Amino acid sequence: MKMANMDDYFDVVIVGTGAAGLYCALNLPARYRILLLTKQKADESDSFLAQGGICMQHGEADYRPFFDDTMRAGHYENNPATVDLMIRSSNSIIRDLVRRGVRFARDDHGALRFTREGAHSRPRILFHEDITGHEITQTLLNEVLRCENIELREHTTLLDFFADASACGGVIAAGPDGEPRAIGAGAVVLACGGIGGLYKNSTNFPHITGDAIAMALRHGVACEHLDYIQIHPTTLYSHRKGRRFLISESVRGEGALLLDKNGDRFTNELQPRDVVSAAIRAQMEKDGTDHVWEDMRPIGEAAIREHFPNILERCEEEGYDPIHEPIPVVPAQHYFMGGITADLSSRTALPRLYACGETCCNGVHGRNRLASNSLLESLVFAQRAADDILYGEPPVFTGDKPDLAPYREQEPLFAAYRQEVLTAIERSKNHE
Repeated sequence: MKMANMDDYFDVVIVGTGAAGLYCALNLPARYRILLLTKQKADESDSFLAQGGICMQHGEADYRPFFDDTMRAGHYENNPATVDLMIRSSNSIIRDLVRRGVRFARDDHGALRFTREGAHSRPRILFHEDITGHEITQTLLNEVLRCENIELREHTTLLDFFADASACGGVIAAGPDGEPRAIGAGAVVLACGGIGGLYKNSTNFPHITGDAIAMALRHGVACEHLDYIQIHPTTLYSHRKGRRFLISESVRGEGALLLDKNGDRFTNELQPRDVVSAAIRAQMEKDGTDHVWEDMRPIGEAAIREHFPNILERCEEEGYDPIHEPIPVVPAQHYFMGGITADLSSRTALPRLYACGETCCNGVHGRNRLASNSLLESLVFAQRAADDILYGEPPVFTGDKPDLAPYREQEPLFAAYRQEVLTAIERSKNHE
């Protein structure tokens, strides 16, 4: 039933069209009227950029190694319960993705192929060339676009969410006309990504600036570990401005080496990302250079062309030939392990407000995310959010339509949001 005085009403409003937002929508029943919002185009989320792959528990014997690898990479600051849930859910998630049409690489006998990445003790990563995130997320988006109960609004910006004393009641959002509107909802899911747009050098889309974190802080919704920011060791060095191009973790997993200015190897390439990033920065300082070199030649030309065609093409566009020479790489901001505090069902401290994907912090990654756990985590906990929305006992929002006047001047609002997130990150650092 539509809330009084609202500009519109949906059973569920989901903010973000990455893997988490799309999968949450697809796991809700067709009788629900669902609204998906995204600030830019639907395919401009960081999930589309994920190159390496998605983890899957590779047999029962892999449970303990998978668990230990995740905990070790996270410096044992992970929540063991969320790690356990993610790993034990991985096979059902992968089966569902295959059922939906995701084309993971297979061997000559038709069995799924597994690759290995840094800090993994064994191969357990499924992939589609070097554009796994695009393959998964585009498949989910295509299915969403076929669902009559799901409305997708592009170029629609979340300005805030609103609540009364008992529950979240909906969102305030502005479409292309810039006019703020109050959209009532039985539940709101924040799946709008991380904070990469706040950084000069980042692999993220520039419009992903942590707005939901600022909104949560303003509403007193618990957030945690806002200084847990992952630097990816290897992005393609370039003089061009804008988003940094990622050289996937799986490139090193398949045998690529890191070299100093003299062409000498200086670190173990398969250590956790934060360790490798620190080693690269130390080597750059020692050498007095702006980058180090990544040598893909040990992988072999045939494997490069088959497994990493997108990376090969981009390197060639930049004037480098990774088949015959090393390429320059440099660390850049990549992922946000902190965020809005969420439990195993993706519930936040505010009833009927959920958070999943990079927006949330459920503890699965600890201080440093293990490679290729992000897509899996997003899907597992998006499904958990959908289940809780469907089967939980919802508190009822009884408040009035919010005042929209403060949201008509949006540039100052978002400048304030960005500053609040940056301030909160610094405060979190100092608190430790």
